[in-house]
Amino acid sequence: MSKNNKNIDIAFSSCPNDTFVFHAMLNGLVDTQGLSFNAHIDDVESLNMKAKNSIYQVTKLSFAAWLKLKDKYDLLDSGAALGFGCGPLLVARSENISIDNALIAVPGIDTTANMLFRLRYPHAKNITITRFDEILPGIRERKFDAGVIIHEGRFVFKDYSCVQIIDLGEWWEHETSLPIPLGCIAIRRDAETIAHKDAIESIIRDSIKYAFENPFASREYVKSLAQEMDDQVIDQHIRFYVNEFTLSLGEKGREAIKKLEKMSGCMKTL
Repeated sequence: MSKNNKNIDIAFSSCPNDTFVFHAMLNGLVDTQGLSFNAHIDDVESLNMKAKNSIYQVTKLSFAAWLKLKDKYDLLDSGAALGFGCGPLLVARSENISIDNALIAVPGIDTTANMLFRLRYPHAKNITITRFDEILPGIRERKFDAGVIIHEGRFVFKDYSCVQIIDLGEWWEHETSLPIPLGCIAIRRDAETIAHKDAIESIIRDSIKYAFENPFASREYVKSLAQEMDDQVIDQHIRFYVNEFTLSLGEKGREAIKKLEKMSGCMKTL
């Protein structure tokens, strides 16, 4: 089968880092090598769940989810979210909280955020799965005692009268001296799709380079999907999660993924 004129279903989140990364390739601003892309936007935990049934050919996944799905999806070298100082935060209404007994909201059972929380607090008893954008409102409304927040939440949690208990990314960095592997882009392993792996990696990398060179070209698209509309929050989000590891995992990035897999193997459940 020709590698040209192929439609690829690609799924990613509505978060500014993803929309910033994929904007150029979805809008013909870089050479797509004869491929066209049908975008599907969803919460990352929903994408984690759908990947169990191999729904999309190319998809954003939490690294914690991908580690369970390696038989179904191969890892792409470009498009991932790794870095230093960008990990999930555990926040609460008050610093005086017993983590082991509190009701803690986490943004998905298969998220890296949940994996990190469980690694740091293995004795926490009361965990509830909640969409990432419902955690901070839930803490404010006293539905939860605390929550693990990701994405834009780390920049606005004080607006919800929350205080930081721990930066789980900093904890990870202290334990490993490695960047925290949060989310990846993975490609389905069926023969028809995997044949385009190299091309798709290259296209995503070119899309990222275009975004770096033209940082405001995607702003309207990014804001149309973002949970937090403030330009400063959007800029912070992109700076935190789009970096050299997004262009290529590199040796350090792959070492971090192996470390996460090794540490997660010590856990009884996720």
